[in-house]
Amino acid sequence: MSHLRPVDGPPLLTDQATGILRRDILTTRLAPGETVSEGATAQRLGLGKAPVRAALARLAEEGLVLSVPRRGWVVSMVTIRDIHEVFDLRLLLEPEAARRAAGRADGAVLAHLDAVCAAGYRPEDEESALAFLDANRAFHVAIADLSGNLRLARVIGRLLDESTRMLVLGLRRRDRTGEMAHEHAELVKMLADGRGAEAAALMHEQVAASRDMVLAALTAPDAAIAV
Repeated sequence: MSHLRPVDGPPLLTDQATGILRRDILTTRLAPGETVSEGATAQRLGLGKAPVRAALARLAEEGLVLSVPRRGWVVSMVTIRDIHEVFDLRLLLEPEAARRAAGRADGAVLAHLDAVCAAGYRPEDEESALAFLDANRAFHVAIADLSGNLRLARVIGRLLDESTRMLVLGLRRRDRTGEMAHEHAELVKMLADGRGAEAAALMHEQVAASRDMVLAALTAPDAAIAV
């Protein structure tokens, strides 16, 4: 029977299992290429196999796990092509979203974005890094929302989700808290002043810097993870 065949589990338990497993994959507690046993996972989470199987099917739709014959579920790899494709799309879409968002933000929205800028992380602490990336995602999604194009905002949100695991791996090797907070604060000023072209240019620089950080981390000779 295919692992991708829809399997119904209790909705709340499936949601619980999905959330835990997604976070384990994004923080690389479940590393790329690692096999995920339904039975062992169900035991670890204190759940039945049905919600775990349903959760894994959901994560397969998100591209985080794969169904492999005779191995079961395997955490998907992070490839150089994945990095280039995700960040190429971000470089195409996010500067345009920032350009459109300029001059649209009210005081409350700008105050929220400015607070998000203050988030930091500890490179050695995966939970800390993921919390930082949650805040970073909120910042970028808020700007996309301000563009006024809901479809554009949804696409950017999905790309940010895809890039989270890549960024977790990159942040382990370099603390960019200060740089990113400064970049975000400058972007907020540009948005408030209605400087669309400058906001677009700075957004392009930010996304490109994140891409370069990830590529440098994952292609380093001593990288602890295969891509």
